Amino acid sequence: MKGHFVGPTSGIGLETARVLALRGVHVVMAARNVKAATKCKEDIIKGCPNATIDVMELDLSSLESVRNFANEYISKGLPLNILVCNAGVMALPFTLTKDGIESQFATNYLGHFHLTNLLLDTMKNTAKNCGKEGRIVIVSSELHKMTYKEGIMFDKLNDEKSYNSYLAYGQSKLANILHANELARRLKEEGADITVNSLHPGLIATNLSRHSSCMSVCLFGVIRHFQKNIAQGASTTCYLALNPKVKGVSGEYFVDNNVAKANRKARDVELAKKLWECGMKLTKSK
Repeated sequence: MKGHFVGPTSGIGLETARVLALRGVHVVMAARNVKAATKCKEDIIKGCPNATIDVMELDLSSLESVRNFANEYISKGLPLNILVCNAGVMALPFTLTKDGIESQFATNYLGHFHLTNLLLDTMKNTAKNCGKEGRIVIVSSELHKMTYKEGIMFDKLNDEKSYNSYLAYGQSKLANILHANELARRLKEEGADITVNSLHPGLIATNLSRHSSCMSVCLFGVIRHFQKNIAQGASTTCYLALNPKVKGVSGEYFVDNNVAKANRKARDVELAKKLWECGMKLTKSK
């Protein structure tokens, strides 16, 4: 199997890449920092000499980088069975990407949205040619429940005055689930042999919260005893990518390897459709 992987240089991303490689998946580590990803590749191969791993450059905060990556991937004629969308940033101070899009929304949601759309035909062809179901796994968070009142602030996505770093993170994670649900609906309607599911990995001690305030760091210290380790955090991602028990399961939200119930906004079909149109507009205009 060929698995393309996003965000594999640390935390649950690195662990997921390692597990996929151990299971015989040809892993493509797509990372902004190619040097760090190459070091991770070498470390994985030390523990699994038969692993097949490639490293390619990808910055999800840049629509140009996403397009360049997809074009290179497609030009190589590589198959694609598994797409894991894992990269993310959390609680950033307000910044805009070079595309003029708020950084958390751009990195956590829009980059993944654009990437999946660009690689979708490759996944459909791979599933058809190999007769094996394609799987798209999108890492979200239970913090999708902590977002702005509107859920997605379509009219103020890039408005610094309305910006709250934590609510913006929750907004991006809500967008992940809505994206997964709408893409799953579209693929089912089309009859494509590809499933799409989102998940919450759990509270994990990783560098994702490196931009958080001192108060947040203290809070994480208080609740550290409830945290999962890295392997536990990667468990649900690997389960959705590899386990035969979820064959044919699509458009679901998972926690601890089980189907869970996302909040009302995350299950809003019309909100998912509106977000899809927003994503198409933002990516087509760049």
